[in-house]
Amino acid sequence: MRKYLCLCCVFAAVFPAFAADDSAYVSLFDETSAAEASKKADSDDENSIFSFLNFKSKKKEPASLNVADEKRLSPVEQAAKLAEKGDVNAQLTLGYLYLYGGEGVSVNYDKAFEYYAQAAMQNDNVGLNNLGSLYYSGIGVERNPAKAAVLFEKAAKLGNVEAAVNLGFMKLTGNGAVQSPREAMALFEQAAAQKNPTASFMTAYARYTGNLLERDYRKAAEEMRIAADAKFVEAQYYLALMYINGLGMPQNYGNAVKYLKLAVSQGHIDAMMTLGDIWERGEKFTKDLYWAHIMFNLAAVRGASGAAQRRDALESRLKIDELLQAQAEAERFHEKPSELTSYIQQTFGTNVHEFVDNAR
Repeated sequence: MRKYLCLCCVFAAVFPAFAADDSAYVSLFDETSAAEASKKADSDDENSIFSFLNFKSKKKEPASLNVADEKRLSPVEQAAKLAEKGDVNAQLTLGYLYLYGGEGVSVNYDKAFEYYAQAAMQNDNVGLNNLGSLYYSGIGVERNPAKAAVLFEKAAKLGNVEAAVNLGFMKLTGNGAVQSPREAMALFEQAAAQKNPTASFMTAYARYTGNLLERDYRKAAEEMRIAADAKFVEAQYYLALMYINGLGMPQNYGNAVKYLKLAVSQGHIDAMMTLGDIWERGEKFTKDLYWAHIMFNLAAVRGASGAAQRRDALESRLKIDELLQAQAEAERFHEKPSELTSYIQQTFGTNVHEFVDNAR
């Protein structure tokens, strides 16, 4: 059970299941229950992209127990025996169980720290990353971001992608590490090369704006698509803008609308305004005043400037039954952030692109 941790330990967050759907637009109003979504998240754990959920293949065969021990000991007790023998995977398993509880194990941060420390002492990159997260968060140990940065750096050099992302944000913001946007972007590039969606968005946005990295629309489009298809809402929005303006790829309003819909389903306000504008104008995509009204209505509720005025201006252009139905559709809408969106926003902030905008 080689589960990674990340800086999100600070928030002790529980993230919702994947929600965005790239099929029909009606998916924006999908009534899937939270319980069903939670079950899906549980079933997806082994293939999750997130550091604290992701299982990795074992580096080595676990140490063996004698037959008598295997019969009389519980799985947790067996793991403890293996951990004593230096089995890294058992140490990581126990670290995770004591951190979050489960399998009859109560949460015990001191023990979680102890087992992750054992794995880290063997230079296991997962153990190093997870131990760094505990130091960063002050869980099971006095908070020490500087120590966390050292551990993240060591894990990143050993190939841990999540550690590279964690350290990248620390260096970009100067939170716990010496601020160095250049080094931060190098770490993001390292992780993006491994298709990490968080890092892919950061490098894509930097190339899109030309801030911190040389402007390169073609490369930005490639990396932005990785993050967008992994369901990160900001990437979906900016990829749509790139399609609208034909930056890095041929102009394609159909694909732009597709990604705007996906961003809207996650509650992205700018995507609502942009999509509403496209549908109202009907210049580059089929005019649809009904859906334009819905978009401006949703954006108005979320405080978007000018949204209420544009919504109200469309009322006289709709038949009364269309208007009432549009209002009902808007009221039924519930935004459903994807797991990746929730992870990034709760771990690093709600508008991570601003880290690039504000860096010098």
